[in-house]
Amino acid sequence: MLLKTFGWSFAVTAIGLALAGVLWGWQGLAIVGILSILEISLSFDNAVINAGILRKMNAFWQKIFLTVGILIAVFGMRLVFPVIIVAVTAKLSPIEAVNLAINDKDKYEHLVTAAHPAIAAFGGMFLLMIFLDFIFEERDIRWLGWLEKPLAKLGKLDTFSIVVALVALLIAATTVATDVAHGGGDKSATVLLSGVAGLLTYLIVGGISGYFEDKLEEDEEDDEEAEGDEAVDEGEGVKTAASPQQSGSGARGSSGASVVGLAGKAAFFLFLYLEVIDASFSFDGVIGAFAITNDIFEMALGLGIGAMYIRSLTVFLVRRGTLDDYVYLEHGAHYAIGALAVILLVTIKYEINEVITGLVGVVLIAASYWSSVVRNRREAAAGEDSETKTEVTSGV
Repeated sequence: MLLKTFGWSFAVTAIGLALAGVLWGWQGLAIVGILSILEISLSFDNAVINAGILRKMNAFWQKIFLTVGILIAVFGMRLVFPVIIVAVTAKLSPIEAVNLAINDKDKYEHLVTAAHPAIAAFGGMFLLMIFLDFIFEERDIRWLGWLEKPLAKLGKLDTFSIVVALVALLIAATTVATDVAHGGGDKSATVLLSGVAGLLTYLIVGGISGYFEDKLEEDEEDDEEAEGDEAVDEGEGVKTAASPQQSGSGARGSSGASVVGLAGKAAFFLFLYLEVIDASFSFDGVIGAFAITNDIFEMALGLGIGAMYIRSLTVFLVRRGTLDDYVYLEHGAHYAIGALAVILLVTIKYEINEVITGLVGVVLIAASYWSSVVRNRREAAAGEDSETKTEVTSGV
């Protein structure tokens, strides 16, 4: 299963590193390798979040995520997106921006870095909304109960997460955005506009995908009710004889629906939602990559290899049912998202090393994984004790 899931990633790595060695020598090969590791370390929590969404989709859309999605992630976000940012901010044509990226790398780096406040505000607000909607939601399983329980009560207030996000944006615009890094001056208006754009993007894409998902669930419930009515009409004697089988059939139908997963419009908008999440995660990787190289092709190749592993890891987590076995992993990933959102907003003014950004996510996910292991062991021990007591009682 490991080779089946990661086979393409291994192949892309071999081809990518060989290509880097041929084009740029040993130094280029090393740079591409380092960028790949940087992308994986910064986006590991992205894989966990993606897995929680991808498991709702059917096999076809999971393949789309691994094929079309990876093309968007590599060429769209790691290669084309920075060029578009330069073209818009510097008021250049796309051809001029590409020419600048190839022939005047220092100026290109400066222009991309100058656009960081807008990028950070957009991505930071989008990721912050993901975290807030998760933390304010009432759920059966809690990792940090002392924190999540009172926050879930606050989440019962409509649009509370939006209010909190807007307050955070106002604080960022009136503090860190008034004197941005690299002598950029006052970017309060830019940060406000970009932050609101990130918030609206989350509400629109997430809202549409949620609408179609809910509609699909309602249709499935209507179908189950119709099947139940047909079973009742078969007659009292047949109904009595078939009631145990009917119960089993209903369970299988419900299970089957979850295994088949979402398709159609619901899956399409979830796919768009995944791509926007990936874009938000890629912002810090693209900016951080300039600390290593300002060659857009080395950058795209290195970050692209890392993105491929993140996609494969997402599918691996879905196929192994890891999020069901280690129930706190999703919590840890969302806390990591919240931390990344705050870091993005802070980097509008202050530089934070990418190692710190990556370590924060890794530590939170590792802690949630260990907590899940402890929980599983505790429940297994409790189950054994219960079986022992039952055996003793029945023996007496």
